[in-house]
Amino acid sequence: MEISRKSLAHLPASFAIVSVGTPDDALEAKPQAISNTGFSAVELGFPNLKTFASTIHLKETAEDDYDALYSAGQEVKHLYAKHNLGILMLQPFSNSEGWKQGLKERKDAFVKTKGWVKIMQAVGTDMLQIGSSDSSGISTDLNILANDTRELADLLAEYGFSLAYENWCWATVAPTWKEPWNIVQLVDRPNIGLCLDTFQSVGAEWGDPTTSNGVIASTSIKALEHKFTASMKELSGTIPADRIHLLQISDAYRVPKPLEDKEINGLRPRGRWSYDFRPYPFNGGYLPVTQVAKAVLATGFRGWFSLIGVLKGVRDDFDSFTKGVMESYKKLLEACTDS
Repeated sequence: MEISRKSLAHLPASFAIVSVGTPDDALEAKPQAISNTGFSAVELGFPNLKTFASTIHLKETAEDDYDALYSAGQEVKHLYAKHNLGILMLQPFSNSEGWKQGLKERKDAFVKTKGWVKIMQAVGTDMLQIGSSDSSGISTDLNILANDTRELADLLAEYGFSLAYENWCWATVAPTWKEPWNIVQLVDRPNIGLCLDTFQSVGAEWGDPTTSNGVIASTSIKALEHKFTASMKELSGTIPADRIHLLQISDAYRVPKPLEDKEINGLRPRGRWSYDFRPYPFNGGYLPVTQVAKAVLATGFRGWFSLIGVLKGVRDDFDSFTKGVMESYKKLLEACTDS
């Protein structure tokens, strides 16, 4: 499918709040900078909301204090609406699927679901992002993962809400785009679709922060690139555009020193890479971000692009940072056009 400049002229653009400053920075300081650069919505990160709730309630807010989080969510909705920003989705909902019946983790996941639904109602969003689980001890059977995810989708459907399933490249069972797509098909509900991500797609199939050159070392570079190109072609020809809820955009830096190939503080190497070394595109990264974006656009998708940048210790001026992100987004769209 040809990607024309005209077809990309009016794509809606979102910005992940977690990208601006740190979760400890004041949530109310961010919307003006985001709005001034042309974004029309934000992804609301739960850690940001929890920090905001603690600030306005003058005490530490627990993760399951849903009354406090609800009232804080209402404030967030009004705060961002003043700057003409909607809340695209609440994220990240994680480690909810694959637990054996009767386990506390499974029970807790569905209690949490109901609490997050309450938050969604408060902030005025109708979409919840779920990341593929990185927990150990979960089932590797996609049918079981789909059954759990179907329960979640059905619960959300009662409120008119949708579910965006994202592959996390360090996940236990679903690290590439293919497994979540299989799960979405098995779930077979109209309110579930994919949250595709340039970093997560490349990070699972091409990049590797434990090697000296930052790419998977089990094969030659030429073979690796051929395999990844084939995967992106398959994505373009397999996933219907209407099953993609959004495309998240970020790049990655090569780490200064290869990460240890083991779990540290509960995170696998690609998880630590994701948390600390993800700039926005055209800002010193090395992943083939444009290739992924073009593959997604080749499905016919013309929906939400959401920009993310997660960098350890970076506290840039909000206005300068968001301006840089918008400029990179425009460069990316230009790089994707065929005519």
